[in-house]
Amino acid sequence: MLFALICTDKPGSLQLRMDTRPEHVVHLNDLNDRGILKFAGPFLDDNEKPNGSLVVIEAEDITEARKLANSDPYAIAGLFADVDIRPFNWTFNNPEN
Repeated sequence: MLFALICTDKPGSLQLRMDTRPEHVVHLNDLNDRGILKFAGPFLDDNEKPNGSLVVIEAEDITEARKLANSDPYAIAGLFADVDIRPFNWTFNNPEN
């Protein structure tokens, strides 16, 4: 099952995001290599600076999705004010369809 991780950065945390980004990219590359990551990218603020993330992963259930979300270096560093995890149905432009 697919899950969308909708992550909102804490206000004023751009520097923490940038400092943690290399480890975050390694983490996403690992998930991608294992076939878990479907797509991901940052949300942008009015100044086109990243201020959150959308990460879509494949997991057995919500418990596994939470475990994967909590293993992200951004989450470990305390970047996120909120992480909403929702089941996701990739209907349009899904390369697997």
